[in-house]
Amino acid sequence: MLTLGLTGGIGSGKSTVSRRLSELGATVVDADLIAREIVEPGQPTLAELDAAFPGVLNPDGTLHRAELARQAFSSPELTEKLNSITHPRIKELTRERFAQAREAGVEVLVYDMPLLIENGEYTAMDHVVVVDAEDDLRVSRLVEYRGLDEDDARRRIQAQIDRESRLAAADTVLDNNGTQQQLLEQVDELWRTVCASQR
Repeated sequence: MLTLGLTGGIGSGKSTVSRRLSELGATVVDADLIAREIVEPGQPTLAELDAAFPGVLNPDGTLHRAELARQAFSSPELTEKLNSITHPRIKELTRERFAQAREAGVEVLVYDMPLLIENGEYTAMDHVVVVDAEDDLRVSRLVEYRGLDEDDARRRIQAQIDRESRLAAADTVLDNNGTQQQLLEQVDELWRTVCASQR
């Protein structure tokens, strides 16, 4: 099984790449979806977040994501507190999903993980793919498509690892400073070359 580590800063276009790889036949393990799974009502992680970040539960007991983000990304210390609660459980579930994929005979597994470099998990991947775009372009996308205000978008970008460190860990860089079609063409080329030997 070929393991493809996919990462990129917020607003870089990583989700577009992940969807395309899935369409082409890869199995995707999405860390963001796992992160949502662990904070469903009744999960221990949700209780821990409620204790660490006051006021992050909605009246119905679900997570108020915007409030958690507002608090957690307001300082490096609070970001680290969030990560210390969520990351161990995300890693545990991820290991389970990888094991299930191997048992099922999956040929190409994509690990879609925003913090792949920061957590050092890229070293366990067969091939690391980084989706890259200029910071100002990422900010404009976050404002236009996700409804963030510009200051919030820039804070979230600043809370992540810098572009240079991300690019230094890449085996393949997908340039998303152009059109979506140009990005998809690069993904298709990656599939034809890097993933071809596994199919």
